[in-house]
Amino acid sequence: MPTVALILINYNSARYTLECLESVLEKTAKNLDFELVVVDNNSKEEDYQYLLDNWPQDHRINLVRSDINTGFGGGNMRGRIEVSGKYLLFLNNDTQLLNDGLSLLSQYMDEHPEVGVCTAQNYDEHGQFVPSFDHNKGLRKLLFGRGFLQASNPKRYPDRKKEYDQPVVVNWVNGAFMFFRSSDFDAIGGFDTNVFLYFEEMDLGHRLRKIGKQCVLHPGARILHYQGVSIGRSREIDKEAYISYLYVVRKNRGWAYALMINLYLILVCLIKPKKWYLLPTLLRGGSLKNSLKNKQTARTKDASRN
Repeated sequence: MPTVALILINYNSARYTLECLESVLEKTAKNLDFELVVVDNNSKEEDYQYLLDNWPQDHRINLVRSDINTGFGGGNMRGRIEVSGKYLLFLNNDTQLLNDGLSLLSQYMDEHPEVGVCTAQNYDEHGQFVPSFDHNKGLRKLLFGRGFLQASNPKRYPDRKKEYDQPVVVNWVNGAFMFFRSSDFDAIGGFDTNVFLYFEEMDLGHRLRKIGKQCVLHPGARILHYQGVSIGRSREIDKEAYISYLYVVRKNRGWAYALMINLYLILVCLIKPKKWYLLPTLLRGGSLKNSLKNKQTARTKDASRN
């Protein structure tokens, strides 16, 4: 069994995927046994072909292709069945390893069984520090903001904008780099594939705490993360974020709590005309029926031969 299994998703961003793979091969210690699978989430034919044409010749790296875009959680779960590492690293394809974080975190988690998932310290493409964790997005955070949470209970809500030099326990970690003990990941059921995009990390954090495990930022591991490349921005993506958020709140905090948050979000949107496009989504309670997951189409056999 490899020590670490890495899972990446490619979706119309092959160039970034290949750069990420190159960084893994360059930065990871030669004596660390790892395997890596890239799940192509039904990219356009030209993007997938570019991936094939430039694929690194390394037996540890494999490629599988989905016939339909299954989203972030679905794509990662597709990759999970392909690997068998002691540890699992779900790594965004728009990242690059800046050091041998795989070896560092393998050793750290060997020594800290209470930790269920770690993330690395993120830096943007200009080398600037980027926050790598967040606090649970509940009513207090919505009403009073992160600053209130951090000031009222700094142990539970550490300062996101501080650059740490020691591991710190957090509510949930950045989804660009999630390093799990495989047994813990499987014990909580992995990604909830009802969620197409966004707030998977908050959901995973809730479920890890239920089995007594911690989420940790380990700043010794460092990555470059191109912000927003793997998903992009659009009104449809913004709507999807609210659908995912309300689903995760309902699932982990109950319907009554989710209803209060939904009503608050509706009121906020009503007084902000630029946000009115979100009102239909919120008035429907963020129903999963309106998720982008239900709007994906499968690749046909004829298209796959083009």
